[in-house]
Amino acid sequence: MGIKKVAVIGAGTMGAGIAQICAQTGWETILYDAFPEGLQRGMSNIDAFWEKGIARGKTSTEQKLQWAANLSPIADLAQAVKDCDLVIEAVPEIIELKQEIFREVELYCSEDTILATNTSSLSIRSIAKVMDRPERLIGMHFFNPVPIMKLLELVKHSETSDSTIEIAEAAGKAMNKTTILVNDVPGFATSRLGVVLGNEAIRMLADGVASAKDIDTAMVLGYKHPMGPLALTDLVGLDVRRDILKNLQQSFDDDCYAPHPLLEKLVDEGRLGKKSGLGIFDWSSGHPEETNLPEF
Repeated sequence: MGIKKVAVIGAGTMGAGIAQICAQTGWETILYDAFPEGLQRGMSNIDAFWEKGIARGKTSTEQKLQWAANLSPIADLAQAVKDCDLVIEAVPEIIELKQEIFREVELYCSEDTILATNTSSLSIRSIAKVMDRPERLIGMHFFNPVPIMKLLELVKHSETSDSTIEIAEAAGKAMNKTTILVNDVPGFATSRLGVVLGNEAIRMLADGVASAKDIDTAMVLGYKHPMGPLALTDLVGLDVRRDILKNLQQSFDDDCYAPHPLLEKLVDEGRLGKKSGLGIFDWSSGHPEETNLPEF
């Protein structure tokens, strides 16, 4: 089945980024959000990304116009998913919310529509259990910023069909992503490794091993990571990383995944990272700068 029309559910950072690359791929793309202000903000963020590319000489005005013609915001879920070949959900990591969305989506979309969730840690099988046709659900875990990051982690649960996997792999290739296929285990491959590294980096920071900047520099230069684990935690969102750790802690019944108290403190104080302007680093300048950390 060739993909021609895609709907993205949720216009936050991840949803907007996914909708952007779908439009750039040449697909008719629908961006949906339950909140009008969220939908408008998502569309504005996509436009700003394209404008920045033009200003840097990486894209042209003609390309932007072509991509924008592929993208439409729609505030009605039934209308958004109608006649879509692929629907990608990108709402907050609340399993009940995701389950409710897929219950509704199944009512409105074609029986042939492939459904995907962008969850970074929740069980795909647990989401799929409320569906009439769980075999057409797959995890499509994108990475932030979606238009730049090349990896797409595909997550199959026990009932995901071979045809669903094949279509998801083809979609990833069309979006110029490199796909990996993993089984439906807590944290999958990437989140499980990433949050543990980030949590340990926060522990080192709290223990005074080195400054945040020097810990990150060690991983960038010593291990060729494109970004240090602390700046990456800020970019992903400290609340997101904290919630993934808690999910792993509960799923494996293992306190080695317990969020470090400094991480909990930062989240409690609303220091969520780049999206709030302040996290482990101060992002007010647009770049990570050292800042004072709270007592915990």
